[in-house]
Amino acid sequence: MSATSNPRFEPVVGRYLQLNLLGKPHRLYVEEVGEGIPLLCLHTAGSDSRQYRAVMNEGEILSRFRVIAFDMPWHGKSSPPAGWHNHEYRLTSKDYIDMVLTVSDALELERPVVTGCSIGARVVLHLALDHPERFRALIGLQSGAHGDPYYDLQWLHRPDAQGGKVFSGIVSGLIGPSAPETDRWETLWHYAQGGPGVFRGDLYFYTVDGDVREKVAEIDTRCCPLYLLTGEYDYSCTPDDTRELARRIQGAQATIMDGMGHFPMSENPEGFLSYLRPVLAAIEQ
Repeated sequence: MSATSNPRFEPVVGRYLQLNLLGKPHRLYVEEVGEGIPLLCLHTAGSDSRQYRAVMNEGEILSRFRVIAFDMPWHGKSSPPAGWHNHEYRLTSKDYIDMVLTVSDALELERPVVTGCSIGARVVLHLALDHPERFRALIGLQSGAHGDPYYDLQWLHRPDAQGGKVFSGIVSGLIGPSAPETDRWETLWHYAQGGPGVFRGDLYFYTVDGDVREKVAEIDTRCCPLYLLTGEYDYSCTPDDTRELARRIQGAQATIMDGMGHFPMSENPEGFLSYLRPVLAAIEQ
């Protein structure tokens, strides 16, 4: 039976949160579903919270976790702040950390679990370094301590190039070979909808400002457990990058996900859930 002949609403609820963020009023789009331990999900550079659609529809998880995902300002359904046209968007470590903490406080989350992918996984390392007491556990998807640019980032914001096609084209090679066709193209569609200059602005954090190579050994997993899940076909954050990270962080638990690339929760939702469920079970215990 087709979806149109048997319509239903998903349990996910989306709302707009008005709050002061980074010194300015913002209207932030937030989705949530489920009950129990808060699980705050952070999307990748240039995309939005739709990447976590499978996690937010997994009944086994929702019976034990309150799953929350928000679109960062400038991303998805969250608008930029007023006056955005007067300056270039550029994500910094300080702003990203403040954003996660401010949203967590606004939603009154008590020691949530935070999972993030790509830039979200990088800020997870910053949170583990600077604010471990605020979180029950941290999960990094495609976590590396730094990322060198492997193409000319200026192509991400040029008047003579169609941004959406460039964005989706650049990330297409990061998707693993096991990704189902539908999920592969939905992941790319999210990137094709990115605002001008936003992807490049996020990558400032990923390639320049967010580098924590000299600090990661200071992370204390006794204060806050750290789990690292990385797709075997990711060349932006390679399995070796994650293994090296786990080697330097005492107590970090690393798993390489077979057949997956840089966007596991979005490109191969069912495969990703098979790796996420045991981690969440361990966190509960």
